[in-house]
Amino acid sequence: MQPGTEALPVNDDANDGVAAVVNDSIISDYDLRQRVALFLATSGVRPTADSLKAIRQQVLSQLETERLQVLEAQKKNISVSTAEVDKAIDNILADNHLTMEQIKKIFAAAHVEMATFRSQLAAQIAWTKAVQDEYGNRVELSPQDVDAELKRMAAGANKPHFRVAEIFEAVDSPEQDATVLKNMQNLLEQIRSGAPFDTMARQFSQNPTAASGGDLGIVQDGQLVPELNAALEQMHAGQVSQPIKASGGYYLLWLRARQEPAGTKVPAPDEQQANTDPNVLPLARVLLPTGPKPPKGLLESALRAAAVMREHIGGCEHLPELVAKIRGAVYFNLGKMQLSSLSPEIRNALAKTHPGEVAEPFQSAAGVELIVRCDKVPPKIEVFHMPSRDEVEQQLYEQAMSVYARRYLRDLRRVANIETPEDRAIKNAKSSSASIR
Repeated sequence: MQPGTEALPVNDDANDGVAAVVNDSIISDYDLRQRVALFLATSGVRPTADSLKAIRQQVLSQLETERLQVLEAQKKNISVSTAEVDKAIDNILADNHLTMEQIKKIFAAAHVEMATFRSQLAAQIAWTKAVQDEYGNRVELSPQDVDAELKRMAAGANKPHFRVAEIFEAVDSPEQDATVLKNMQNLLEQIRSGAPFDTMARQFSQNPTAASGGDLGIVQDGQLVPELNAALEQMHAGQVSQPIKASGGYYLLWLRARQEPAGTKVPAPDEQQANTDPNVLPLARVLLPTGPKPPKGLLESALRAAAVMREHIGGCEHLPELVAKIRGAVYFNLGKMQLSSLSPEIRNALAKTHPGEVAEPFQSAAGVELIVRCDKVPPKIEVFHMPSRDEVEQQLYEQAMSVYARRYLRDLRRVANIETPEDRAIKNAKSSSASIR
């Protein structure tokens, strides 16, 4: 490896056990364990034994896809610099309001090597370069193409617009349909349990937008294929769609914001607030039972679990399902509560929160408790503004490259030889059975 370049995630050492073999390149059990741990650390998901099996399979499937992409990049002698990975990390930290020290602590607590995180980012960058190398010269955008798109956007300025992010998984054959649909349903369940959408997109989406957390930017009503557009029309800001079958696979869409037609008059941001009684709040309570005098280890474990939950709870819409997955945790819907009826400690804790947030965990005679605000932030009303010519040209280029990237990956999969130990065991059993006959 040249100085200043990043190691791509290819390890042909079988001493750690074999999770899968992709075109004679080994994905070790260690690789898989590390990537599962990385996913759990960055998503905040607290899996049950059953859901952990599904997560492991999702991560392995993504590792297999990633290995195909990296092997193709290596065939093209593509390298990724340390500076490129550092820049990608800086962008992720900025998006998530984290420092490098904080992310290192998160990884250390989950026993995740920083090299695992860096190699995942290096693989994404290498694949982007491979797609550009293979198809970049085929994307020819003339000034007339950009003019036509600007004209189309101007004509649609009086339509609603959507700020959207996506997660995409391809269906390469009819036999894969049920498996991919189940994968997407599992992802949706994890998002509803508190996993950040952009983290899930970076981990699992197969479109180039994965590198930016699935961000599609702003699209106009009618711009996407009919299946996706119909879903957006029915969604409200902040909502994540059910899996949608369209354009060669399944999508999850996150409607980050709706934009009103250009020229719409809207109130100032500080006036866009719900008209509610400030002395009444809809609340929920989550209890992690420990009893009045728990052992030190049990109390510390409950406090750590409560702190993790606090970071990933976003309101009460899916809170009952989330609590049901945590062993021993109990959910209570408190309804609308007069703040004057609460203890001073709880009132003070709630005073530091905003709609949908969770107050600082506290210990009671019953255990460790969290009080969750069930009120919602009124969606900020946005108005569409025409993008610049350069922005439109970049968007057209990215759309074309996204189509090529899906085609490229589909072609690689078609000729790939991917085998897990389970696949090999089944093959050997069939071979033995045939020889006996």
